[in-house]
This record gives sequence, structure tokens and C-alpha cells, in this order.
Amino acid sequence: MDAYEQKLDELVQKVQACQERKGVGSCLRCSLTLECVDRKAYVASVYASMNKGQQGNFDF
Repeated sequence: MDAYEQKLDELVQKVQACQERKGVGSCLRCSLTLECVDRKAYVASVYASMNKGQQGNFDF
């Protein structure tokens, strides 16, 4: 597992813990979706893990 995947795993756990605390199954059901710092970090981490830090190029 590389550093990008490790960071993504950490953020997945953080977002899932938040969803459990709030009793929602998805961030989209939360009223703070658009302002959520954790969700924004998670989304950025998804893109970073897909392109391994290479701006705009994805490795599938």
C-alpha cells in the first residue's frame, strides 16, 4: 500500500465514523455536505490516490 492509499484509508475511516455519529449512511444525507472539511479531504484523497500525485493523469 502506498502513501496515497494509506491516506485514503485513514480518511475513509474518519468519514465513516462521522456518518455513524450522525446516523446517516451517506455524506449526501448530511446538512453539512458542502461545507464539510473531512469530506473535502476525502474527495481530494480519492483523486490523489487515482493519479498518484500526477496532476490529472489517472492510473487505473
